[in-house]
Amino acid sequence: MEKNLTQIALFAALIAVLGLVPKIDLAAGVPITAQSLGIMLCGTVLGARNGALAVLLFLFVTIAGLPLLSGGRGGFAVLAGPSVGYIIGFPIAAFVTGWIVERWRATVAVSATLAAFVGGFVLLNILGVIGLSVMLGKTLPEAALLAAPFALGDTIKSLIAGAVTAAIARARPEALLSRA
Repeated sequence: MEKNLTQIALFAALIAVLGLVPKIDLAAGVPITAQSLGIMLCGTVLGARNGALAVLLFLFVTIAGLPLLSGGRGGFAVLAGPSVGYIIGFPIAAFVTGWIVERWRATVAVSATLAAFVGGFVLLNILGVIGLSVMLGKTLPEAALLAAPFALGDTIKSLIAGAVTAAIARARPEALLSRA
């Protein structure tokens, strides 16, 4: 139990640290950041439950006011911006990513990469596009076009998540809770 709590807290901190990587702003006002890599890693390494809990911890302290989102954003107001769909989707994406890794018994590298792609890219962008559509008053196809520049970066992040997870599995298999 103590190990799980420590890993949840460490991965919440990892998401925050990845927010320090300089962002690239899109025209719609939604930044491309490294934080979604943290969301993917929460699922691939910690599994569905603990991965989602790490993201919820991160979101709790962020919405409480700590400026942990990329660009130093925090507070309740982040839920009123164009990135709200992504923010709401973070714990769902981590859960789905972890759920896939826990159940699909391909090699760790393959299952983690594909799980990160499905949960951390496809699902997260579906939710993000819905949020963009609602917050910007755009149709879903218009919002999808605004989010299209995320595709390459999120695909690369999925590959990185798979590689990092596989490296953890080789170096410290007991730390890979998604396969415990």
